Amino acid sequence: MPRYFTDEHEWIDVEGDSATVGITEYAQDQLGDIVFVELPTVGDTVEKGKEAAVVESVKAASDVYAPISGEVTEINSTLEDEPGLVNSSPEEDGWFFRVNVSDEGEFEGLMDEDAYKEFLANL
Repeated sequence: MPRYFTDEHEWIDVEGDSATVGITEYAQDQLGDIVFVELPTVGDTVEKGKEAAVVESVKAASDVYAPISGEVTEINSTLEDEPGLVNSSPEEDGWFFRVNVSDEGEFEGLMDEDAYKEFLANL
């Protein structure tokens, strides 16, 4: 399953026409203790580069941008009761939502893992 990253520190796992979205280890570390997560609603349509969710930490609230456009098919409702899961497992159990990919051409411009590591090294 290919994993891509954005320069806004979201990750996306792609399996067929479904994609799972979350924030990276780097992002959760920068935010600090996450106390609240606002997720999209199943059935919402998210647009690449537009706000899709919000994370609130002890430091600040931050938008989470959709790395790809599509219809939200599932949300990680566990985060509503356990927002700290984003801190403890940001790139696995702390995923945010799943979408049906509407345009595979939008994968262009996303980074693979090596490119993202290089991007982080230059911050």
